[in-house]
Amino acid sequence: MGVPRLRTLVQRAVECKEMNRHRLAEERSIALHGAVADRLSDDGAVLERARTRVHKWLETDEVATYWAQEWDRVLSKPLAEIQAFLVERSEHATALRQMTPFAGAIDPRTRWRIWRDVRQTFEQSS
Repeated sequence: MGVPRLRTLVQRAVECKEMNRHRLAEERSIALHGAVADRLSDDGAVLERARTRVHKWLETDEVATYWAQEWDRVLSKPLAEIQAFLVERSEHATALRQMTPFAGAIDPRTRWRIWRDVRQTFEQSS
């Protein structure tokens, strides 16, 4: 095997590993937001804290206006639609989950359990 071909194979392996890390991160994000969606049914304060955070973003420009407005739009919908959006696999939902107003809504122990469980599931399926 020539050096250029070997470089190409190594580069592809690195890119594949990088893609897998991105996919793992997205699966974790979906799982964490799924846990948030479940909490919304039991604890209305979680949604109110998220709405308050988004309103602060809009007032202070702490977050780019577009993202704050999009979250404001999502959080103004009925609860069932918010819950569905939180685990939606669309590009739009994926992008919004990267700047979530639900940070801190899941306790650290639960968050680490989700991280571990998703990684184990991900490694078994890869």
